[in-house]
Amino acid sequence: MDRAELRVDAPADAVWALVSDVTRAGEWSPEATGGQWRDGAAGPAVGARFVGGNRRGRIRWSTHCRVTECEPPHRFTFVVTESRTAWGWVLTPADDHAGTHVVAWRENVGRTSLPVRLLQRSGLLGRDREALMRSGLQHSLERVKSLVEDGPANGTTG
Repeated sequence: MDRAELRVDAPADAVWALVSDVTRAGEWSPEATGGQWRDGAAGPAVGARFVGGNRRGRIRWSTHCRVTECEPPHRFTFVVTESRTAWGWVLTPADDHAGTHVVAWRENVGRTSLPVRLLQRSGLLGRDREALMRSGLQHSLERVKSLVEDGPANGTTG
């Protein structure tokens, strides 16, 4: 499992509102461009499905995802079908209860499909895909922190 963590000087509700809104993922992710809820879902809930847009340089692709954990404002996890990777956020009160400790993580939960493995090995998505994914976690956290802390009224990001 890969993970990154930091403190955000805002309440968990504000962080949750941002990270669980897949339509806004492009605001913080170095690769995701945003998602669209599918099959009647209008927001995060266990079992909800969405299609995620992604971009690396000139290459664009979509992924099919399913929410597997949704505990507002503490946990949000989804699994990407094509890569068999779970991505998640864990939000807990900071030690002083004046902010939020945020963990972003990812974990392979099964064997990646052959077409995805071939694409990853091709170098079209970066020479060291795993290193890019790890650094992307930290980048995402830092962008979430900035968006929430600098948002209107310290975290009402919508």
